[in-house]
Amino acid sequence: MVKKKSVLLTKEGLKQLEEELHQLKEVVMKEIAQKIKEAKEFGDLSENSEYIEAKEHQAATAARIMEIENMLRNVEIINEKKAAKSDVVQLGSHVVVKPLDTEDKKKEEYVIVGSTEADPFNGKISNESPLGSALMGKKEKDKVEFKAPKGMREYQVVKVA
Repeated sequence: MVKKKSVLLTKEGLKQLEEELHQLKEVVMKEIAQKIKEAKEFGDLSENSEYIEAKEHQAATAARIMEIENMLRNVEIINEKKAAKSDVVQLGSHVVVKPLDTEDKKKEEYVIVGSTEADPFNGKISNESPLGSALMGKKEKDKVEFKAPKGMREYQVVKVA
């Protein structure tokens, strides 16, 4: 039997996933069922676009529910307290970096999270992303090089918290 890969989440990420699952099961699926019921009343289902659309939405929602349930069966919670006490970048670490390869030396701050919870636009980068994996195990003042979509980049770790 193949062991499933752990889904790494912070406590906040776990809570968000559980809330999404609850919303899909208790609200969205009930709304879809109501739309299907109403669409059936229009008659011939083979040409009923409302019915077809509702059934497609139902299938996509059911697939997302199954995906979330599978993730929740394999969750491993990131110990953020342990990460906060360490001076080495690890899952749950808050890291401040500055680019060394551009004119813009503006510092950037990230939290290292698992891939499921990654949200780069909100400062959460995956430990599997190019920058995230380059930062893993580094300390303050360490330099990291990594391949980004636009080519090689170089950063310096300013702070690990």
